[in-house]
Amino acid sequence: MSGADRRDELRAQLEATNARIEARAGRNLFFAIGSGLVFGAVFVASLFFLKQLFVLLVAAIVSVALVELASAFRISGRRVPRVGVVLGGLVIVAGAYFRGAEGMLLGLFAASALLTLWRLVEGLVPSWGVPLGTLIRDVFSGLFSLVYVGFLASFAVLLVQAPRGEWWVFALVLVVVSVDVGAYAAGVTLGKHKMTPRISPNKTWEGFGGAALVAVLAGVAVSLLALQQPWWVGVLLGVVVLLTATGGDLTESLIKRNLGVKDMSSWIPGHGGFLDRLDSLLPSAVGVYGVALTLGVL
Repeated sequence: MSGADRRDELRAQLEATNARIEARAGRNLFFAIGSGLVFGAVFVASLFFLKQLFVLLVAAIVSVALVELASAFRISGRRVPRVGVVLGGLVIVAGAYFRGAEGMLLGLFAASALLTLWRLVEGLVPSWGVPLGTLIRDVFSGLFSLVYVGFLASFAVLLVQAPRGEWWVFALVLVVVSVDVGAYAAGVTLGKHKMTPRISPNKTWEGFGGAALVAVLAGVAVSLLALQQPWWVGVLLGVVVLLTATGGDLTESLIKRNLGVKDMSSWIPGHGGFLDRLDSLLPSAVGVYGVALTLGVL
């Protein structure tokens, strides 16, 4: 067999293996790893080089994710103003950065008022006129977008401003990624018993068990080595993030099923959209913030 034939055979084997993995896990493995490494490098550089740069990164990701969600809502017939919801999300993030938790709440209130007024004014345009019930549904869809993306993401902004806050955000992302990796590895190799077949057909109880093991191990390691906290804090982090990340993943699956879309977008190769990668991080940011608050770190 010639060298070219061997290369063709190896390529065919790799493609077949990736196709089997993609069929079981629901994503392209090589694209997912490559794009994940790129995003991870940008995240680490922004987090440890300059906190303000990390906040700008959060603001940018929130903006893109809100555009994705607003566009997905439009597919289902709900008109969420893209510009209005992005401006609202930026107001919330800015409030968290400049005024802390109080500013974040005030920002949410101001953003909600802005978006509601924006949609009501749009409703006055004859070509965009809709029945009152539809208009109310559009407004609440927009308010949900602000809370789900802008408000939850802003907890990471609060967290990074705490003493050693960059390490707490690093721990947040590390344990969330550990949950994803553990579930992915155990689900692909051992997964047999479906966890929630109607919501997320690829999730299995074996994958959940693998996620739990890896999350706790990662939590203990990062607590001892980076957070300067006892081992049991790592166990607590692992359990909290396991529950919030899994719940966030299932929540987004429900949203996509309700809206009739497979992915929020196709902007990230192997992952779908930015919101498809934030589904576990958003509620987990609240969970880790709660742990840090309970420990008196904040």
